[in-house]
Amino acid sequence: MFHRKGPTFFELARQAMTSVERGYDLLAPKFEYTPFRTPDPVLKVAMAQVGPPASIERALDLCCGTGAALRFLRPLCRREVVGVDLSQGMLDEARQLLAATPGEATLTLVQGNALELTYEAEFDVVTSFGAFGHILEQEEPRLVEVIARALRPGGRFVFVTAHPPSKLNPGYWMAKGFNAAMRVRNALWKPPFVMYYLTFLVPRARELLEAQGLEVDVRDGLMPPPFTPYSIVVATKKPGT
Repeated sequence: MFHRKGPTFFELARQAMTSVERGYDLLAPKFEYTPFRTPDPVLKVAMAQVGPPASIERALDLCCGTGAALRFLRPLCRREVVGVDLSQGMLDEARQLLAATPGEATLTLVQGNALELTYEAEFDVVTSFGAFGHILEQEEPRLVEVIARALRPGGRFVFVTAHPPSKLNPGYWMAKGFNAAMRVRNALWKPPFVMYYLTFLVPRARELLEAQGLEVDVRDGLMPPPFTPYSIVVATKKPGT
């Protein structure tokens, strides 16, 4: 559908009728050939905000998928980089794809729910890319709490999002239409498949992050075309919190 090695329409339809975990287990072998995987140019610019190689001790990538961000994050770490994902299938793919990734840091892959992690002040940097649509709005405060707790004082949460689009933008209505269809699907079919667009945009992200005591810096105009509308957010945990 997207690439000759990617999933067909019918494979995607089958995956959408399962749970998030099972759906991504099925999608994992072909995930790299879909538009759902965060593009390397986006990751490259975002990771440049973290720092130079070997500049941090430990980092955590939430909802790491097949490890796209981990490839850029590992060289920045001296000690360990941890990837967490709900799907074991995605982690299995990540393990193979990351085998030759440069860097000296230990690579740890953990199967788990990002909302249930219990890390306490262990990471200099936490990242997450392309996964906020899998978090329901009412669960976003819990996600931010988990991230804030996992960061060391002075640690940073780095991610990419966008400002709310204009209602005159056709893409806005396409996203709203998709979200409406997904809500109908989840009302009629179990288990639910949580995937929505226009989530955790800059105003909402800022509000939730500041409520957890993080200082929020929104960096616009850094992405190359065609990704220029994206914003990089760096949320820093204040010392003493």
